[in-house]
This record gives sequence, C-alpha cells and structure tokens, in this order.
Amino acid sequence: MSQAEDQKRYAPAAMRNRGPILEVLQPLVAGLREGALLLEIASGTGEHAAFFAAALPHLTWQPSEADAELHASILAHRATALRVDQSQDPANIRPPITLDVTERPWPVAAADAVLCINMIHIAPWACCQALLAGASEILPPGGPLLLYGPFRRRGAHTAASNAAFDRSLRVQNAAWGIRDLEAVTACAEKAGLELESVRDLPANNLAVAFRRSERRED
Repeated sequence: MSQAEDQKRYAPAAMRNRGPILEVLQPLVAGLREGALLLEIASGTGEHAAFFAAALPHLTWQPSEADAELHASILAHRATALRVDQSQDPANIRPPITLDVTERPWPVAAADAVLCINMIHIAPWACCQALLAGASEILPPGGPLLLYGPFRRRGAHTAASNAAFDRSLRVQNAAWGIRDLEAVTACAEKAGLELESVRDLPANNLAVAFRRSERRED
C-alpha cells in the first residue's frame, strides 16, 4: 500500500450521499465562471472534495478542515484524484487549509460558492451562526451556499432514526444536536442569505440552498 493510500480515511456515508448531493450542487454552480472558487467547509476525510472536483472541472475546489489531523487524508485523496484528461497532475483541488468558522477573518477572503456537509449538528449553535455570517461575507451577490445534513422541520424530527441520532449527539455533547430548519433559515436571512430551495435526499437528510442577497449592502 502506498503512503497516500495508507493516509486516506473513509466515511461510509460519503460514498452513499455524494451522488445525490452532486445532483443538487450542479445546477447551483453551473453558471459560475471557469476557475471559480468553491470553498468547502469541514471537508473531513477529503472524499467529497476529490469526487466533486472531478465532476465539476470548471471549479477550483478549496477544502478546509479545522481538525488538522484530517489534512493528511484530504491530501491523500487529492493526490490520487486525476484531471478530466487523466493526466497524473493533481486535480483542480487546492491543498487543505485550517478554517475554524468562529475565528475571523477567515483565511479565504472571497469565494464564488460555499459548501458545508454534515457539520452544523456536530458543533455548537454558535458555529452554525458563524458559518452563515462568514459565508455571507465572502460570497458575491447571488453566490450560493449549500448545506447538507439532517434537520428538524417545524420543531419535529423527520424520522425516528433522526430523533435517535439527535439523542446520541446530545449525550456526547449537550451543545450538539440536529438543528431546526426554520431557525437556520432565520439566522441565514439575518446574515444576508436568502433561502432558494430545500430538497429531501436519501437517509432523511436535506440539501438546503441559500444565495447571498443581491440587496445586501456591504
């Protein structure tokens, strides 16, 4: 086994959810210019970055991860990703950066799109607030933010499995837990992000798309 393969980590859910997430992400970023920068918050193992960057070659992918121990995995997945022409060069993925959403300013001053998968329920509510405010700051008017993960709707869980998952999260950390979609949307609107769409995806998760308001004044 090569050193890169040995450093890779895998999240079983990433293989299952990457296709459905891509279906939502593609139309959101289809109109972006060649080389447009997409900032991925909480890139985790790096599997999503490698898959999406290959599927969306017109974008430049910037992975980020607050946990420095995961950077080696992101780099390993990046190293084995290939360009569309199957050359041996790294794919259109930059090396990962350390980004804690609660620490401002972010190390990325501007991005054309932002993606965050499965983060806000395994972090305190302040992290969700900081994510939305920070994304609004770096996005241009009309720039998209896509969130993916489990949500409650109108104060209720969408499935018994989500309720059990929520309980297990709160046992681990009382500040964690599945968020109310309405609370997230209200927080996003306060930050200058407008809700565009909510789509049900497999395994009782939602893809929630926002866009930076055209009317927001900097």
